[in-house]
Amino acid sequence: MAEDRTVVSIQKRLTRIINVNTYLIFLRFTLVSFFLLFITTISFTYAVAQDASDPIPIMAYYYIWFDTSSWDRAKTDYPELGRYSSDDPEIMEQHIIWAKEAGIDGFIVSWKSTFQLDTRLEILMDIAEKHDFHLWIIYQGLDFERNPLSVDRIESDLEHFAEQYANHPAYQMYDHPIFIWSGTWKFSRDEIESLTSRYRDQFYILASERNIDGYLNIADLVDGNAYYWSSVDPATSSTYQERLNEMGKIVHDFGGLWIAPASPGFDARLIGGRIIIERNDGETLSLTLNGAIRSNADAVGLISWNEFSENTHIEPSLTYGTQALDILAGRESVQIPIILDFDSSAPGTLEMSNYYPFIILIGLTAFVMMSIAVIIYREL
Repeated sequence: MAEDRTVVSIQKRLTRIINVNTYLIFLRFTLVSFFLLFITTISFTYAVAQDASDPIPIMAYYYIWFDTSSWDRAKTDYPELGRYSSDDPEIMEQHIIWAKEAGIDGFIVSWKSTFQLDTRLEILMDIAEKHDFHLWIIYQGLDFERNPLSVDRIESDLEHFAEQYANHPAYQMYDHPIFIWSGTWKFSRDEIESLTSRYRDQFYILASERNIDGYLNIADLVDGNAYYWSSVDPATSSTYQERLNEMGKIVHDFGGLWIAPASPGFDARLIGGRIIIERNDGETLSLTLNGAIRSNADAVGLISWNEFSENTHIEPSLTYGTQALDILAGRESVQIPIILDFDSSAPGTLEMSNYYPFIILIGLTAFVMMSIAVIIYREL
């Protein structure tokens, strides 16, 4: 009988030893797993923070239509570089140097195929390549009287761009050049489809619609939308941010690239305009930059580098100096990740809130594992 009790006692001790060893193994496993989950969470959070420190691309609308006589019409301010011609490569190079110093990633060049504009564009392309500076195109789909160009003319210009320019390094920000069609609201759906269906495999063709209904009508025919909106006061408009947000959402819902507008001010009275948007010592530019980014923009379309007739220019000038470029160069508050490769189905911002479920899941997993370890220990 005594021997039996001894055997039972030994078995209980062995069982307890085995249980303790099992618990210690489980505890080690739990601690190691928790440590790995913790490291993963920290690494992931750090990666998100690093991405969020890079600003989205800022592209400034750029005009190459200037002759020395252009400055005699409808101007109240003039460039620090003087009343230049857009034929001058030194002027173009200085523009690019200034733009890069201010954190601008490239120019959205206003173009349609003429001998003069082609020549100027070709000069600009080579200078941009030299400085690792990007170019997009905004195609002038309307004439001087704001009437639409013929479909045949646009098709000819698209073919010319595809054959002569599309493969140039200056257009390689993404895997295809960005080609914004200005004035799409003046064309029928059938006219737009007849052109975009032929060239969307070569360019990203963006519309320039000014409202949601207009974009919805052609959303399946284009690769996004660039909204050219410079005549709004972000400080007084009650619908400004909502309008941008809604447009950005619709564009993304259709898998498009959303180029949101920003502008330093506006005054086109000398060419028939009535609205005046004061610059307010740079506050207007700061507000519109932040408004563009809050709309989940894939890039900011900055209006403009040198549209002096509408007084939206940010180029250093006699009246405003380098005010706009100084604001751009110091824009610490504009913090959204850059788009390295265009995925039109992806939103333009990286929000930490998108990853809260992932982080919560890690925490719950750790809690459950530790709770199991405690329960096992109490049962020993």
